[in-house]
Formats: sequence, C-alpha cells, structure tokens
Amino acid sequence: MTTLIVLLVIILGLIGFGVGLYNKLITGRNRYQNAFAQIDVQLTRRHDLIPNLVETAKGYMKHEKETLEAVIEARNRAVSGLQQAAKDPSDPDAMKQLAEAERGLSGALGRLFALAEAYPDLKANENMMQLSEELVSTENKVAFARQAYNDAVMQYNIDRESFPSNLISGWFRFQAATLLEIEDEAKREVPKVSFN
Repeated sequence: MTTLIVLLVIILGLIGFGVGLYNKLITGRNRYQNAFAQIDVQLTRRHDLIPNLVETAKGYMKHEKETLEAVIEARNRAVSGLQQAAKDPSDPDAMKQLAEAERGLSGALGRLFALAEAYPDLKANENMMQLSEELVSTENKVAFARQAYNDAVMQYNIDRESFPSNLISGWFRFQAATLLEIEDEAKREVPKVSFN
C-alpha cells in the first residue's frame, strides 16, 4: 500500500512538472505574440504617417514624382508584409518578408529626405517638420518594440529547446519563433577613410 502511494505521488509529481513546462511554453509564446502586437502598433503608425508626408512633399517636389511614387509603393509593400506577419509571427517567411519590406521602406524614405534637402521651403514647412519629427519618434518606438519582441522570442526559443522542455515542445508541436531583424545596410558598412 505504501509503495502504491509513493508511486502515485511520483506520477502526480511528474504530471505536475509536465504541466508546468507546458504552461511555461504557452506563456513564452503569448509573450512574443504580444510583443509582436506592439511592433504592429508602431509600424502601423509609421505606415499611416507616410501618405501625409508624401502629400506634403508633393506640393514642393513636383519634379520628383518617381521618388514619391517609390515611397508609396514601398509603404504598400510594408503594410502587406506587416499584415502577413501579424497573422502568424512564428512564420519565418512572413518575418523575412516584413524585414525586407521595412528595409525597402526605410531606403525609400531616406531618398525622400535626401531630396528634400534640395527644397528649403519644404524643409521649413511646419507640417513637414512635424511629420518628420513624428516619424523619427515612431522609428525609435519601433526599435524599442522590436528589441522587446526579439528578447521574448529568444527566451521562448531557449525554453522550447532546453531539456526537459524540449520533450513537451516536441510532443505538442511548439514551433520555433523567428527574430525580426530590420537592419539598415548602410549602418553595417565600414566607413572608408582616405588621407589622399
């Protein structure tokens, strides 16, 4: 009888331990999904600012129609990428597509701001200055939200792959989550120094 009670306690302990691991994985998955929702909010804000920015620039940059259209096209690709990634933040293809679309949008915006330098009236326009300031603020919020998301993904993946959690994650098919890396290629380039 005592052996049966000890055996029952051990079995209940193992079941409780397994339930605890399962709940930890669920918590981790919910954390990274919530963190992605914060990125979604900030990127949506960024995407919503861009048409106003382009509309403001149109009045001054009549000869730069191609650049303005490129910004809108890049924005539309980024919106589409965000919608796909929001459906399932654990989908590596969707996250890669989002990162590429956001890189393209950042490049198009960079070209727009570089051209805007040639238009002093546009640079001095109060609406343009306000939109630019809001865009910079939103970019900072996106970077912060992306860091929080990547931290949550890293912790979830560690929990998912660590023993004995990996047994539970394998049985219940917890998929690996993908980091969101929106890197500006220009920031990775090594500056060239010449003393000629």
